[in-house]
Amino acid sequence: MLALIRKLKANGVLGLNERNCEYIMRYNPRRLYPLVDDKLATKRLAMAAGLPVPELYGVIGSHREVRELPKMVAAHRDFVVKPAQGSGGDGILVVSARVKERNVYRLVDGSILGEDDIEHHLSNIISGQYSLGGHRDVALVEYCVKFDSTFTEHSFRGVPDIRVIVFRGYPVLCMVRLPTRRSHGKANLHQGAVGAGLDLATGLTTHGVIGNSPVTEHPDTGAAIAGLQLPQWPYLLEFSARCYELTGLGYLGVDIVLDRDKGPMLLELNARPGLNIQIANRCGLRPRLALVERQAAGAPVEERVAYAMHTLAAAAPALN
Repeated sequence: MLALIRKLKANGVLGLNERNCEYIMRYNPRRLYPLVDDKLATKRLAMAAGLPVPELYGVIGSHREVRELPKMVAAHRDFVVKPAQGSGGDGILVVSARVKERNVYRLVDGSILGEDDIEHHLSNIISGQYSLGGHRDVALVEYCVKFDSTFTEHSFRGVPDIRVIVFRGYPVLCMVRLPTRRSHGKANLHQGAVGAGLDLATGLTTHGVIGNSPVTEHPDTGAAIAGLQLPQWPYLLEFSARCYELTGLGYLGVDIVLDRDKGPMLLELNARPGLNIQIANRCGLRPRLALVERQAAGAPVEERVAYAMHTLAAAAPALN
């Protein structure tokens, strides 16, 4: 075991305890957590700063209001329901179609829910079943992101998202999460989505992982994981870097989606981003974090992104 730990450290891998003590506790003031732990607060913060987010159709905050959903989405064929304080993708429903004649909703994975099922789910959200700490919550009903053709061969039904670890305003490690049949069309690693590492300099996918197991092909489409070029790459890095000023959090996970009509949008922020991104990229976080700690505060976004693409991209040894 000690030999394994030494090997991981030699490869620059950041461990959970080190992440918590040296980065989250040091750089993320506790008073700022509500800005990212509550998705409604995050959405309002981003909108005030001019960052694009999925349109909010409404908020359901009481059991009495759950029957208002049909009226709230009357003008929309598809939509997303999510707990404001949820985590790990739990409690999110992606409705691909509402069949009014039958009073049913078709989810992105093909399953069907009746109105009673949807209302029961909304009640569970409000009761805090999916919230951090089990506290009472509200349900957000929002625009369903439209599939970008970039991912046609690399996703099963759902919409991929891009996770960027931002440290002191510098993008340091990135991946794209690709929905699978196992993840029910959701871009969630805990539920079985593919995590594909992204070259920080170019935005090209490099390696893939499901759970802790490396993969070279998408399990449902057979498409090669490596070699997919993400569009607007420098802009995506600038987008994520701006979230440092948006929140004041020094160690941050930024989740971005690409909409075929509206372009990049901020999906959510995370003050405790996971570490599997290192496996997806086959490189550790520690060397890049150490370099960023040496940089003076206050550099403009463009300089931070240029430093990430030209210096940080070559800073971490490959895991073996």
